[in-house]
Amino acid sequence: MRLLLISDTHLPKRAKRLPAELLAELPHADVVFHAGDWVDTATLDLLESRSRRLIGVYGNNDGPDLRARLPEVAYAELGGLRFGVVHETGAAQGREARCAARFPDLDVLVFGHSHIPWDTVAPGGLRLLNPGSPTDRRRQAHCTYLTATLADGALTDVTLHALPQR
Repeated sequence: MRLLLISDTHLPKRAKRLPAELLAELPHADVVFHAGDWVDTATLDLLESRSRRLIGVYGNNDGPDLRARLPEVAYAELGGLRFGVVHETGAAQGREARCAARFPDLDVLVFGHSHIPWDTVAPGGLRLLNPGSPTDRRRQAHCTYLTATLADGALTDVTLHALPQR
């Protein structure tokens, strides 16, 4: 199963549209995760229409229209792994322990908010993944997103994709 992980798209404030490279990934993904800060409903509509399965949450910059359609935290069991998606996880320091305590039954937690790619494993085995942002790099060298493969109960080939400067 191929996974596509994105967050913090901030359209149309940070960019006018999603990058073509990211859109080209959609037909190859079995599941698309979006960890919040969509900002506009058009992006949600686009991803819903082009994704086989979309698992998304709202973020702190998302208004009532998005909050009416998305949860604060989403859960899914895929290929034998328990996934969670949330926008904010707090400060980087202590993140692993804090998330492991908050989400003790998960195998993988996808999160956003910082726009900083993140891939760590908490004590107890919870894997934390932040795909960064495909539209707003902030202090990072590139805008980014993640892909991964889920097979035989394991998450493999987790790849951070750096998008070309626009």
